[in-house]
Amino acid sequence: MSFRFGFKGNATLMISHCAGMIDLVAMPLWVGVLVAFYQFDSQEAGGLVTFFLAGAVLASLTVAPKFKRLNHRLVATSGFFVSAVCFFLASKTTVYLELAALHAMGGLSASCALSMAHGTIARYVNPHRLFAMAGFALGIMGFLFMGIAPKVIQSVGGQSLFTIFGVTMVIAGVMCALFFPRMDLNSKNAQEKEGVTSPTSAKIPSCVWYGVVGFSLMGLTQVMTFAFMERVGQERDFGTDRITMVLIALALINIIAAVCAGIFQQKISPRIVLFVMPILQVILSNIMMNATGFVFYAASAAFFVAALIFVHPFFFGLVAKLDTSGRALAATPAMIMSGAAIGPVLGGTIVKLVGYHGIGIAVAVLGTITLICFTRFFAGQASSTKSELALGGN
Repeated sequence: MSFRFGFKGNATLMISHCAGMIDLVAMPLWVGVLVAFYQFDSQEAGGLVTFFLAGAVLASLTVAPKFKRLNHRLVATSGFFVSAVCFFLASKTTVYLELAALHAMGGLSASCALSMAHGTIARYVNPHRLFAMAGFALGIMGFLFMGIAPKVIQSVGGQSLFTIFGVTMVIAGVMCALFFPRMDLNSKNAQEKEGVTSPTSAKIPSCVWYGVVGFSLMGLTQVMTFAFMERVGQERDFGTDRITMVLIALALINIIAAVCAGIFQQKISPRIVLFVMPILQVILSNIMMNATGFVFYAASAAFFVAALIFVHPFFFGLVAKLDTSGRALAATPAMIMSGAAIGPVLGGTIVKLVGYHGIGIAVAVLGTITLICFTRFFAGQASSTKSELALGGN
């Protein structure tokens, strides 16, 4: 079933996406603060972020299968408010175990809310376009965040990062409480009331899971590299001011990538996008982790996140067509964060044992596996389409 939401509903879903995906924006500063201000080593800092992402994975895997039966507005609202409390408490402590518990609970609650938002976006009449709009909103947030957060952190202290996170979650919670879209997924009259355009599929096609694994590996590549982008720049003495400028440029490029993903929906084959972007990820990651000059570091870092931002709406739209129930896309946080959850601690361990160049080697291996998964995804999609045509002909 497909639905149309009003301006307030769409805006709420976009803000929910921004709050729930805050790690995609803040990862380098997050790890950087934990290392520079809290004096944790790279493995410990990565481990804390992993606790957040692991909580997110657990929540998404738990609530996504129950998407149709849950009160979406209530889950989204309470999830963001609980996450806000966790971050506000995290700003008051420096004890590692307490921070770990708060990170895990914050990720779990925020991801419950995010799953409701992504599952709802999947039921929109044009999920690709709405998700691209959500990516655009995330890019705007990233630009503002990178322009403001580093200055606040330098003047107030590292704990202010968690206060910023908490305020973001509060804003999302208020919006969800007031304007989260309502969907009557079980009513027989839902088609007439909400403008339903297609029946709900009871079974998720098996080929979708190959896509899910491939996309999860892209998330792992993303976070494993992005988490240490700021640190590798500092290690090579590029300077805080220049690294901050790179982060701001990155946020601007992310905005452009999200807009382009919407514009080129009908002009670029999703197959091309899903095969080109993993390769681009590998190339940019290796340049970033091995560059000794600032120009190469800046260029690769500025464009790195845009690869995932651009590919995400194409993948989202494809899966929405294959799985009209919305259950698979309600698990979008798990898709991204199941791989991403491993990224910070894995990247931190590699840096600690081998050095930053080791991340580039690991990314090359992951990129190869990703391409294999996407190959199976499209092969299965073609088979599914042929089967549907054959049944229709009979």
